[in-house]
Amino acid sequence: MNKQILKLAGPSILANITVPLVGMVDLAIAGRIGDAASIGGIAIATMLFDLLYWNMGFLRVGTGGLAAQAYGRNDHEESAKILVRALGTALSAALIIWLIQYFFLEASFFFIDCSTEVEELARIYFNIRIWAAPATLSLFAFKGWFIGMQNTVFPMITDISVNVLNLIISILLAVTFKMGIAGIALGTLLAQYLGLSIAIFLFLSKYKSYLLMVDIKESLNLKEMKSFFVLNGNLFIRSICLLLVYTGFTSISAKYGDNLLAVNTIMMKLMLLFSYFIDGFAYAGEALTGRFIGAKDKISLVKTINNLFLWCLVISVVSTGMYWFFGDALFALMTDNPAVLSKAPEFLPWLLIMPVVSCVAFTWDGIFIGATASKAIRDVMILSSISFFLSYYLFENYYGINALWIGYFAHLIVRTIMMTMTSKTHVLAKVNVNN
Repeated sequence: MNKQILKLAGPSILANITVPLVGMVDLAIAGRIGDAASIGGIAIATMLFDLLYWNMGFLRVGTGGLAAQAYGRNDHEESAKILVRALGTALSAALIIWLIQYFFLEASFFFIDCSTEVEELARIYFNIRIWAAPATLSLFAFKGWFIGMQNTVFPMITDISVNVLNLIISILLAVTFKMGIAGIALGTLLAQYLGLSIAIFLFLSKYKSYLLMVDIKESLNLKEMKSFFVLNGNLFIRSICLLLVYTGFTSISAKYGDNLLAVNTIMMKLMLLFSYFIDGFAYAGEALTGRFIGAKDKISLVKTINNLFLWCLVISVVSTGMYWFFGDALFALMTDNPAVLSKAPEFLPWLLIMPVVSCVAFTWDGIFIGATASKAIRDVMILSSISFFLSYYLFENYYGINALWIGYFAHLIVRTIMMTMTSKTHVLAKVNVNN
């Protein structure tokens, strides 16, 4: 079982490592081509895309769970239909995003309290990167489907390609050609379309025969799409709740000024270093849970869950050690701004407790997704997002901006407790026949 977990988790971890590294490069470029406002501009613009794209996270999550269960049943025709539905939904959503982009941007800055300079830089970034929507959302669908098909190598190749291309093109445009924030945004846009081309090529190289198994018109009719939308409707609400936590974190940080916004933005990027490691095992849990539920193999399902949590513990211990020894150095890599660096020591201790508090919640996420327990996931995230805002407003008068971190960890604890308590009902109960 450990071999199966590592076979799936290893490529995902390698791919995920490039995600925070490239995000750090974007921030590092911004931090060196301008002042704290440049970092803030990237942070706010990224938050705006989170508002748009995190709501579409169900394209990866829902597709992965459904595809994994179809794989476990050896239902190749249904696997092909799931991909068609996911891609059709992705392109439709991208069109809607393009249509509402102006109104979305204006409404966002009506509520976001930031400096004029930060707003101007964020608008520049947003107005360029928005045209990557079809590629970005289609990549969500391909990644979920590949993972469901027990293939994490193809998502690894795609993710690494996208992120390395993003890194190279962004540096070239922003620094060499002195395009600044616009160059960073254009680099992201070009990398997304190149990545989609790579995903299509990989699909055709191994799964071309699946195209012959499905009628596109039949796959997209309302009757066929009903269960897909019921599942993804719950996951859509989950995405909104996650989004409220992370965008709330960034937008509330902005009211404390550009320097503290920059500090919190860098801190969150550093915390994501851990989450991208543990997400590799969450993806493995998603793929194997769905597969063994589809195959009605309870023994393998239980063994998968037990082994995943052992790996979760190992990753959390290693990550805490990394933050203990290298936290200051990692923060200094992100910016050389003295005002931002002077604020860092107050916040770095939060890095040390992040792995222990969050590892169980992140691992359960993958398991519940593989079980397509969408209603349970939805309910957990509704309560955990409420706990974030409630905790912040309860402690704000006492701890200031640190109340944001109290709220962030409160939402993780709620997720951990609720999913642990309901796992038998929503995961193990789905397997009624033992092999």
